Amino acid sequence: MSIEVGSKLQGKVTGITNFGAFVELPGGKTGLVHISEVADNYVKDINNHLSVGDEVTVKVLNVENDGKIGLSIKKAKDQPASSSSSSSPRKGQRNNRAPRPESFEQKMNRFLKDSEDRLASLKKHTESKRGGRGARRG
Repeated sequence: MSIEVGSKLQGKVTGITNFGAFVELPGGKTGLVHISEVADNYVKDINNHLSVGDEVTVKVLNVENDGKIGLSIKKAKDQPASSSSSSSPRKGQRNNRAPRPESFEQKMNRFLKDSEDRLASLKKHTESKRGGRGARRG
């Protein structure tokens, strides 16, 4: 099977590094899924998304002259992540669905609550340090 740019293939994760995952493709060839091509959201630790042995669908992004194959998992999905409604992960995959994006109002309310909590805690700690022995003069 020839590997062409734009084709979608099934592969098996054979190795994981801090910059991506190596995927064995049909025909024994291996390609790299860069960490930025694993999921639609920011991936800090690739091990939270993939593990060795996982079966994944990948899209071929490029094939270099030296034989290196660039792959993408996020571009292999048929629909954008926001419209997918699958409730259970496939065998070998972890369920790492991102929570629904918050509205601006929800973010602002959460920020204000966190800010008020931090200010109250800071105020409590600084006042207790000021009101020590120096307050009793006689």
